[in-house]
Amino acid sequence: MPKPRPDMPPFTGADLRDDPIELFAAWFELAAAELPLAEAVCLATAGDDGAPDARMVLLKGFDERGFRFFTNERSAKGGQLAARPAAALVFYWRELDRQVRVRGPVERLDPAESDEYFATRERASRIGAWASPQSRPIGERAELDRRVAEIEARFAGADVPRPSHWGGFRVVPEAIEFWQGQVGRLHDRFRYERAGDRWSRTRLAP
Repeated sequence: MPKPRPDMPPFTGADLRDDPIELFAAWFELAAAELPLAEAVCLATAGDDGAPDARMVLLKGFDERGFRFFTNERSAKGGQLAARPAAALVFYWRELDRQVRVRGPVERLDPAESDEYFATRERASRIGAWASPQSRPIGERAELDRRVAEIEARFAGADVPRPSHWGGFRVVPEAIEFWQGQVGRLHDRFRYERAGDRWSRTRLAP
């Protein structure tokens, strides 16, 4: 971890919110204003053998229900989430000396919600969602190029719909931890845990 920024004020109880989603929104707003790709997040899942697996994805929205992302459901992470529908997220904003960890079950988004987001993607990305057999072995790059050409011909002059194997997921938070770097590595950590429709908050030692 880098040394704390001298212009970042101490993180005190006055900065906290009863609702961690409100606090995340404030932190995310600052990160998005100052940093490129503030929405980049590490998504951790577990394989059939229970071993952890992780990769970077892009956050595509959040609210009281949870944190959304989209992917090919036939990918490694898609298969893992189908078998073990739980995940952890880690946001790390180095320049702000901040980290947010999220943990909880995962649910599929409604198809209409996936359709709505897919329609906002540029055409090349929509073609790619059809053309790429994500996470599966392939030969040369030319194989992908051929598949792209086939899909482009298939949808020539027409809209590119969302393939049935591509959709969204929501991580429903059961625990959210906020980490703020401080001098002497005496960092501030606050963990929120959900109990029914309420959240409890605990300060953790760094």
